[in-house]
Amino acid sequence: MGVLVVIGMPAIKKILVLRLSSIGDIILTTPLIRRLQAAYPEATIDYCTKPPFLTLLASNPRLSAIYTTEQLPTETYDLVVDLQNNHRSRTIVGSLNAKQTLKYQKENWKKWLMVHCKINLYSATQSVVDRYQAALNKLGVPDDLQGCELYPSPSDQAFAEPYAIAGNKTLALCFGAKHFTKRYPPQRFAALLSILLRDDSVRVLLLGGKEDASQALEIVNALPAACRSKVVNLSGSCSLMQTAALLEQCDAVVTNDTGLMHMASAFGKKLFVLFGSSSATFGFLPYHTPYELFEVEGLSCRPCSHIGRDRCPKGHFRCMNDLSEELIARRVLEHFQIS
Repeated sequence: MGVLVVIGMPAIKKILVLRLSSIGDIILTTPLIRRLQAAYPEATIDYCTKPPFLTLLASNPRLSAIYTTEQLPTETYDLVVDLQNNHRSRTIVGSLNAKQTLKYQKENWKKWLMVHCKINLYSATQSVVDRYQAALNKLGVPDDLQGCELYPSPSDQAFAEPYAIAGNKTLALCFGAKHFTKRYPPQRFAALLSILLRDDSVRVLLLGGKEDASQALEIVNALPAACRSKVVNLSGSCSLMQTAALLEQCDAVVTNDTGLMHMASAFGKKLFVLFGSSSATFGFLPYHTPYELFEVEGLSCRPCSHIGRDRCPKGHFRCMNDLSEELIARRVLEHFQIS
C-alpha cells in the first residue's frame, strides 16, 4: 500500500498514540497502530501509556519507541492520536509540540443515559475499536477488518510452552475482574469446572493477577479433590506477557469481562464470555475473534454501571447468579469435540 496523502494536510512522518490505561483498552488500540502503519509506511509510530502497561507494547514491532507518564516524549510529532481523552492525556498533549491532534470522542453522556435511564442511543453494538477508528476519519485511514495484536517475547513463550500438553484440551479460566459485579462467583466457577473436568482430556489454567489470588484459592478449595490435579493455579505468579503467552497456548478461554478477555482475543481464541453488570452496548465485546456471550437478558436493573460496582445495588446479583454453569460447560465441551 502506498503512502496515504490527504490533500491540504502536511505529510505525516512521526506519530504518537496515547492510551494511558488499562489492559483491555490498550490492547484494543493495537488495530489502529497497524492501520496507521499501513497508511503511513514511512512514518515512525511511538506510544505513551502508564508504566504498569508498558510491557503490553514493548515487543510490538510496529512501534519505534514507548514512553510513559513518568518519562514523556520530547519529540516533535506530525500527528498525535489521543485515545484516552481525559484531563491527564490532554495535559500531556498540551505539553507536546504536535502539528495535529486527533481525539477519541467518548460520548460519556450516552453511557450515563444507558445506566441511569436505560435509554440506548447507540446506533448499534459498535466495538470501542470502531469508535477509536472514528478518530482517524479525518485522515481517511481505512479499517482493515482484522483483530487485536500482542507479541509475547521468546522467553515468555518458553515459559508458557510446558503448560500445553499434547493430547489434552487446555482451557484458560480468566475468573477475575476489577469490580465485583463483573465477576462470576468463585463457587459457581468451581461448579463449572467440576462438570468440565469429568472429561479426562480437559486441563485448566487459572489466570489472573496478584489481586485475584484469593479468588483462585476459593475456586480450587471448592473443587472436588479428584479435580484439583487437573487445575494449575497460576494467578499472581505470571507477568502480563507470560499470561499472554499462556493464553496463546490454550485451546479456549472462559472469561469475565476483563482485560484478559481482550488479551486472549489477540490470539484468535474461542472465548466463552460472561457478562454480569456489563452490557455489549458499551463496545467491549471481543474484537474479530470467535466468541459466545452468556448474559441474563431482560433484567431491568442491567446495566447498573458502565465500569462495574463493588456490590450489587439490588442485593440479588441476578446478572451473574442466573447464569447457568451447566449451559456454559456444555458449550465448552461441544467446542472441544468439534475443534
